[in-house]
Amino acid sequence: MKKFELLPAVDIKQGRAVRLKQGEISDKTIYGSPIECALDFQQAGADWLHLVDLDAAFGVGSNAEIVLEVINSLNIKVELSGGIRTDESLSKALGTNCERVILGTAALEDPSWASKVIKQYGQKIAVSLDVRGEILAARGWVREGGNLYEAITRLADDGCSLFIVTDISKDGTLAGPNFELLERVCNFSKVPVIASGGISSLADLEKLVGMQDIGIQGAIVGKALYEGAFTLIDAINVVNK
Repeated sequence: MKKFELLPAVDIKQGRAVRLKQGEISDKTIYGSPIECALDFQQAGADWLHLVDLDAAFGVGSNAEIVLEVINSLNIKVELSGGIRTDESLSKALGTNCERVILGTAALEDPSWASKVIKQYGQKIAVSLDVRGEILAARGWVREGGNLYEAITRLADDGCSLFIVTDISKDGTLAGPNFELLERVCNFSKVPVIASGGISSLADLEKLVGMQDIGIQGAIVGKALYEGAFTLIDAINVVNK
């Protein structure tokens, strides 16, 4: 079985590391320097970093220089997300030497482009499925993006190799993941899933690790680490049991 991917998250807004609550750009907590956060995670033993340019995702700016600085300061794998919607933005993202690029809005609003990119770059591309109920959200979670299962079917047919599934109502709440949603997605599609949103305890992580046999490949952890619910070292120990 493939090693479970534990991805601490660094979300960047206006040059600072932040965490949003339920996708609301106005409801954020600031945690300081993105580079320092990323280096702390690497020092604690992370193999991966989930890195998001929130300003690019919401279409209100860019943190491209800081993103590049973060990636260049690390020797671990990085998956990069935020505002990747065109050939130019994709080329810039791939040019950062990140391990994986995440498509969000573009995969929903421009299916033909997403299909082309997925077929061209294969496992370098993941698709983020951000969900309210069974309706997808786009443009930084401020616009509806269609039915979840219709999108999964289309993207799987295109050859998408990885989905990142987030229940927006859980994100940044420390209320626990939506295990039922994750199970439904895994049962519907054979494409592996990274779980995101709501992880609040080591028990949550342990349960996700136990779902590897149905298709959960990893988990993104954000606020729980920043708020001290558990340490990354403890989380790594749970994942590596």
